Amino acid sequence: MKREIIITADGSTTIHMPEWNEQYHSKHGAIQEAFHVFIKNGLEAHNSPHLSILEIGFGTGLNCFITFLEAAKKNLQIDYVGVEAYPIQEDEILQLNYVTELESRNYAHKFEEMHLFPWNEKQQVHDNFFLTKRQQLIKDVSDIDAFDLVYFDAFGARVQPELWTEEIFQKMYASMKKNGVLVTYSAKGSVRRAMQAVGFKVTRLPGPPGKREMLQAIKE
Repeated sequence: MKREIIITADGSTTIHMPEWNEQYHSKHGAIQEAFHVFIKNGLEAHNSPHLSILEIGFGTGLNCFITFLEAAKKNLQIDYVGVEAYPIQEDEILQLNYVTELESRNYAHKFEEMHLFPWNEKQQVHDNFFLTKRQQLIKDVSDIDAFDLVYFDAFGARVQPELWTEEIFQKMYASMKKNGVLVTYSAKGSVRRAMQAVGFKVTRLPGPPGKREMLQAIKE
């Protein structure tokens, strides 16, 4: 499938797949979306200084890198697991402008390390930040009571409906600790109902630029 790097509305890059008319991040602003969905309504929904995070769709590494920067600013201890079935290519990584747009050149080497680390091995990014990248399909996630927070950032239900089913959200529910939070950019009714069916308490929240709503789900 053809893939191309595009500039989104806030000046940050993402990967676009013309055949699907789908992007890794919102064309209305990749960085804006990541901050709104995963930081404001995910990371900041917890008041614990030590969090275990599961990201579904490691992709460009944007969500992981922003979380790392937030952890550095707020002195959070983060154990981060990123699941990705099809890692992006090195030439694509080199074209991403997140370090520049986030004004974080001092941490450029950290962004590179995140992508260069071997898969399926826990690595220390910084004193307070550990990263494990897993190359696996979402349906193969089998953690139990392991995560405080889930960033659900899979491709949209329009192109990959099999990733937004009760079966998948049952796996997410099982993987989370009590009072764990799952956030996603999606606000589809079918997605909300699938989450509710497996036991989540689901709330519609204002969405990032270009989207009216998003979803936050809590394992009570």
